[in-house]
Amino acid sequence: MPRTDAVLADPRLGTAAGRLGRALVKAAVVRAQERARTGEIAPGEVADAAVAGLPEHATTLRPVVNATGVLLHTNLGRAPLSAAARDAVAAVSGCADVEYDLATGRRGARGRGALDALRESCPEAEAVAVVNNNAAALVLAATALAPGREIVLSRGEMVEIGDGFRIPELLAATGARLREVGTTNRTTVADYAEALGPETGFVLKVHPSNFRIEGFTAEADVAGLARLDAPLVVDIGSGLLAPEPLLPREPDAASVLAAGADLVTASADKLLGGPQAGLILGSAEIVGRLRRHPLYRALRVDKLTLAALEATLRGPEPPVVRALRADAADLMRRAARLAKELNAHGVAADAVAGEATVGGGGAPGVVLPSAAVALPGEFEPALRERCVVGRLEQGRLMLDLRSVPPSDDALVARAVLSAHSARPAAVGGEA
Repeated sequence: MPRTDAVLADPRLGTAAGRLGRALVKAAVVRAQERARTGEIAPGEVADAAVAGLPEHATTLRPVVNATGVLLHTNLGRAPLSAAARDAVAAVSGCADVEYDLATGRRGARGRGALDALRESCPEAEAVAVVNNNAAALVLAATALAPGREIVLSRGEMVEIGDGFRIPELLAATGARLREVGTTNRTTVADYAEALGPETGFVLKVHPSNFRIEGFTAEADVAGLARLDAPLVVDIGSGLLAPEPLLPREPDAASVLAAGADLVTASADKLLGGPQAGLILGSAEIVGRLRRHPLYRALRVDKLTLAALEATLRGPEPPVVRALRADAADLMRRAARLAKELNAHGVAADAVAGEATVGGGGAPGVVLPSAAVALPGEFEPALRERCVVGRLEQGRLMLDLRSVPPSDDALVARAVLSAHSARPAAVGGEA
């Protein structure tokens, strides 16, 4: 068995250590040595096996192709960044002028480019701020505007936002008290008005973005709540800065501010298509109070997020928006081309119509016509191993192309063909 130091002397592994770090390279060598001890490989093959077993990057996170048809898949990182945003992140990953004014040589305003871009994208906001996610934006608002006071909120908007996080518990953790008004299915402006008093910190309206209540329902609109004698904070959730015709029921920051809201909070990593961040937009006085609060420092974002957010706002249409607006006929043509290519190599594949969703807690009930490449269900684990994630539907694996950028079609085909050729008796034909 070759000694570890002798294997590490291989020039290929030395180069890899400079790129990945010695610990990762040594771990690959140890795994290869163990394979040699069990007889899986010959001792003379240890160095080759170690090189083959090296990770591509010095992180356990792996890039995947989202072929689930869920555009904003929380478990897959929600919005994929645009090429402009990725380039911006790479450009500032070393030292950058995040808080430095190159013109004067003095300290500069942190994130000024991203904040300017956000103001320009939503002129209805007098001032803006950015924190690390939308939950942080709500926590900051509650802490700065209602310490030890009441937040008036409809019972129908006491939502759970995923993974067990509930809006009431989140807000109560700040020391504020929740004043529930109305009922689960019906809450009016009068219900809010009757609850206001000297202990009111603000009125909160939360868009129930991950569910719908239908039937005998009523909710207070923003314009009506804005006329009450209390600050109005509206959590729109999904991050639209302007109306989106394809999602008429999704609130947007511009419309909500124009209707009279004092403060709007939203997620940048949802329909805006940017990095994880919480957007705060509203009146100069209230946004200023949030920015001056000591908690703001603990919730601020880093240079990478600021760069990605600015590039998302100023750059070309991000992938999420392109996917949302993709033409169903074009998707079917892509699916047909892929299925034809796979069939030519012995894979039983069909192009089928399907339905995609927005995901990420946004646009519940909205169905997006889509197209998918349908494969035998047995392909699912093999494609997961190759970082292509689809959805199982009635025993078949659907690779939904609405959530796959066209540039990844060739990658998907290679993964399917690799999975097909690796099977002893390949699914959809003999190997």
